[in-house]
Amino acid sequence: MKSLKSNTLTLLIVLIAGAIPISAQLHFGVVDRQVLEERLKSYKGNDTQREATLKGLFEAAGCTSDKLTEQPVKGLKQPNIICELPGKTDSVIVVGAHYDHVDRGDGVIDNWSGASMLPSLYQVLKNELRQNTFLFISFAGEEKGLVGSKFYISSFKAEQVKKIRTMVCMDTLALGPTEVWVSHSDKDLVRELARIATALKAPLTRMDVEKIGESDEESFRQHKVPTITLHSLTQNTIEVLHSPQDNYKAVHFDDYYESYRLVSAYLALLDQEGLPETSPGSNPSAPSAESAQQKH
Repeated sequence: MKSLKSNTLTLLIVLIAGAIPISAQLHFGVVDRQVLEERLKSYKGNDTQREATLKGLFEAAGCTSDKLTEQPVKGLKQPNIICELPGKTDSVIVVGAHYDHVDRGDGVIDNWSGASMLPSLYQVLKNELRQNTFLFISFAGEEKGLVGSKFYISSFKAEQVKKIRTMVCMDTLALGPTEVWVSHSDKDLVRELARIATALKAPLTRMDVEKIGESDEESFRQHKVPTITLHSLTQNTIEVLHSPQDNYKAVHFDDYYESYRLVSAYLALLDQEGLPETSPGSNPSAPSAESAQQKH
């Protein structure tokens, strides 16, 4: 495999959003476009083969030894894959995306787009000692009813769940610019995402998808963990889901790379600044006007 390079960016943020100023020097990284694209193109095979591929991608990104584990899931052949990035504290930020897919189509969009991005996020975040411990988790069995994520969070004791500050869910990217499921997301998490998107001049709009289904964030929401869900669905692209159209031809790679840049910076911001008094379980459906642009 070719050498993996990363480009480190420094972003000076001076924004006003909802009358709360942010002023910080934020360091975040991105891997080369070619690396991200090669990982996205490695989608082929059944879910067992995808599991092996994903483990290889994490190892290539530097997540090896005891930091990369498999969690057997009751009722499934495939395990959850967990890559840990230890931080200064035991406060946890979970970044999740499922790797299983339905038989119709290749499942590139839903959801290799999210799963294959996880190693690239880990690769650049590991370059600095982080305040929080990051867990990059690719869940099995999402299409069977969120089986992997339900099993994962249910295996925690109550005091362990309380240490999870945030769960960032990525599902069905690459169809277009980044969308945020605002009505299923914590208002403070949405506001922080909107701020970093503004600073990066990255497109970000609101698209709520209650009538389409749910993703692994729901398992965490049920345990009162603040969550945010990122996707790329619109009314014009919903038909791609669970259909033969879900193949690599559906990918808009420029938009996908912009989503990657946005998430990379967002995770660095959450780690550096934290959240302004986020209350566990707070997932209101009506954020402020500054939080996200409404799609019409």
